[in-house]
Amino acid sequence: MTKDFGRPPLAAANQELVERRLKELRDAGGVQETLRIEWRGQPIQVEVIDMPVTSLYYNPGTHRIRAQRSHDPALDRGLDEDAFSEESQDYLHYLLKALPSDPSKRDPDFDALMESLRDFKQNDPGLITRDGILVNGNTRRAALKELAEPDIRVGILPSSCTWDDINRVELALQLRKDHRRDYSYINRLLAIEEQLSLGRTHADIAREFRTTARACEQDQWILTTLRDLVERSRTGGVQLRLLDFEDHQEKLKELHRRWVKESASSQEKADLMKESRLTAIILGFSKTDVRLIEPDFKSRYLDTRLPEAVRSQVPAAPAATVAIPGLNRTVRAADPKVAEARALTDSVLRVKAVEAAGENAPLEQVAEAAKTITAMKAAVEEALEPAGKDARVRKRKQAAPDRIVDACHDLEQCVTDLVLSRASRSLDEETFDEAVLKLRESLGKLAVEAARSIKEPGDGVTWLLDAMQKEETA
Repeated sequence: MTKDFGRPPLAAANQELVERRLKELRDAGGVQETLRIEWRGQPIQVEVIDMPVTSLYYNPGTHRIRAQRSHDPALDRGLDEDAFSEESQDYLHYLLKALPSDPSKRDPDFDALMESLRDFKQNDPGLITRDGILVNGNTRRAALKELAEPDIRVGILPSSCTWDDINRVELALQLRKDHRRDYSYINRLLAIEEQLSLGRTHADIAREFRTTARACEQDQWILTTLRDLVERSRTGGVQLRLLDFEDHQEKLKELHRRWVKESASSQEKADLMKESRLTAIILGFSKTDVRLIEPDFKSRYLDTRLPEAVRSQVPAAPAATVAIPGLNRTVRAADPKVAEARALTDSVLRVKAVEAAGENAPLEQVAEAAKTITAMKAAVEEALEPAGKDARVRKRKQAAPDRIVDACHDLEQCVTDLVLSRASRSLDEETFDEAVLKLRESLGKLAVEAARSIKEPGDGVTWLLDAMQKEETA
């Protein structure tokens, strides 16, 4: 069930004003503005009126700033206790103006919205309950309030509206891809999680959000991973927040795709790659850098370059087996390499949490954390250089075999085309003969370069060399 925040102080006055203005609208006659919405599974048209900007209330349950609420834990608790107090509404106003990835900064998109409203006024109406709670248009109301505009155009929801209705209507309006201003990435993940908690299937949610069930499953995996990282970052009363990962959307999606692919062959390698890539993501490395990190990145490139401050915090690998009490037996423990990689990620997470805490942590700890982060970034950057070189070498090594495989696929398709052309008698025999001569020429060049490049030829290369030698002596 959706949290019930109760009714705001001016609920009765807003209801009276809404009814009065709706009556005036109907009495005036003529063609009136309406707004089409999804209401309890059915499309309906709601009437649009003007309402005083200062009489309305921000929706405390809006998904637009769900993750950003944690910016100030005390004010966040105040929102849960009294969502419609002046202090709580001021906090929501502040967050609606703030940059989603860093609420301490003002969002340039909000300033652009203000500029648009100043120049062109309000194009689309918002949506409110009869108590005056904004269901859609929270950010527009914040901008109009900053501009000291007296009124805002809003559609009016039916009088039977509940908090469940508010939640569903907001999601239907705001989370679709055709909306003018998307929710931030983390808030979208939270919205999908909320829908799953209500018992909806991935397929249902995918239809609602105009995405795919597979993408919803990916989003669920990413949010679970981020919650785990937040918990693992806890140290000395500080920890990272979900919104600290706001700018890593594409890197996290690529991580999930690679983890799924790697898991199909080796869970250990998948987890090693995951932890090493998470470390790089936390440190702020680019998507192209993160792609260079393979399962052996830590052991092959990074371990020898780790700063002592970090290396000393990473525990030694645990025992390979674990005893089962009372049974006098042992079982295989979690892979020690994965445990070490996870411990390294935990160490970086905790240092990053202290650095991000700023004035909420002792100044000496923040300075030391910043120093450690700088050293860790330098170590990873240094490790990425040989990793990148090796990746390019591997790519070059695979280029020639991959091209032969692609050519084989084309030849197999050619066989099918020949069969079809024989049935319809449509083969251009002269052109086909010229193409076969070109194939012979290309195979000859391939044989020459293979003989020069491969010192110990296998069966395939031996066949190629013999075939071309016979061709030359024929």
